[in-house]
Amino acid sequence: MGGRYSALSYFGLVPAALAGVDVELLLSRALAMRAACGPETPVAENPGAWLGVVLGELAKAGRDKLTFVTSPAISPFCNWVEQIVAESTGKEGRGILPVVAEPLCAPKEYGADRLFVSMALPGDTAYEAPLAALAAAGQPLVRIPLDDRYDVGALFFLWGMATAVAGARLDVQPFDQPNVEAAKKQARQMVAAYQETGALPAGEVAPLDAETFRTFLAQAGSGDYIALQAFLPPTDEIDGALRALRGALLERTQLATTLGFGPRFLHSTGQLHKGDGGNGLFIQLTADTERDLPIPDAAGMWDSAITFGVLQAAQAQGDYRALRGENRRVIHFHLGTEVVQGIEKLRHAL
Repeated sequence: MGGRYSALSYFGLVPAALAGVDVELLLSRALAMRAACGPETPVAENPGAWLGVVLGELAKAGRDKLTFVTSPAISPFCNWVEQIVAESTGKEGRGILPVVAEPLCAPKEYGADRLFVSMALPGDTAYEAPLAALAAAGQPLVRIPLDDRYDVGALFFLWGMATAVAGARLDVQPFDQPNVEAAKKQARQMVAAYQETGALPAGEVAPLDAETFRTFLAQAGSGDYIALQAFLPPTDEIDGALRALRGALLERTQLATTLGFGPRFLHSTGQLHKGDGGNGLFIQLTADTERDLPIPDAAGMWDSAITFGVLQAAQAQGDYRALRGENRRVIHFHLGTEVVQGIEKLRHAL
């Protein structure tokens, strides 16, 4: 079983139990959804099949930016949906881009490449007015009402099935990830070079100035998206600066935007970045490591041939090279020790 499909296996349930989740109640919701999605149920009445057909067919029609609007209490669930949809569908020149935690804008700010999905808990009406405006403007909107947070159990089954059906509609194999290995292979080569020479190979770094940034963004066209790839410490301050930059990019370009911290995103959206139709513009951000730690060569040993900082830098270079190898549009800014200031400089360039 692929990791992204294992949420309802022991792999997902044991951590949930340790965190205090009522696993029996969670599974009861999943079982109810499985029953509703049985093979004897017609597609029009089958939640998983219906949602999968909608995702696949709208993606084939150009609406391949799957934009989530959720209640804050279940917003972390979208991080799992992001991986299962992106890694399962993003291959062979096709794919559905999950857009998670993007600022919600007025209808005029969006193109004809969006599908909005709302997952809301009872009483949560914060997004009702903007969602109604989007629907009135002709943007497709799927509403998934929830009874309480334990309906996440039903959502795990629903989205797993819908993703598999969408993959079938797109004529891709939803259970493999052929392009994930490319970045890993490049990273291993970077690590080997470091262990042999004591330094990583020199990578391509763009000057941190407004003209360079604007020239890169000028390549964007209708149907494209912008991915912020942050190989940075995920502190509140840095996250806030990145979200502000993301909002400015959305306002300036009116393109779908994503934000992922590396190396985590390599195992969520990384497959789609290299396997889809080449519609992404990738902004890779790195910084100096303030406090580095050695990685023991073996358990119980102090000897270390590499540090976590070097490993992260190797992974960033590996992904950059893998993207280049697929002829993707990618730029790398190194922010040094002034991370927030560097992000702010990019935002002000817009």
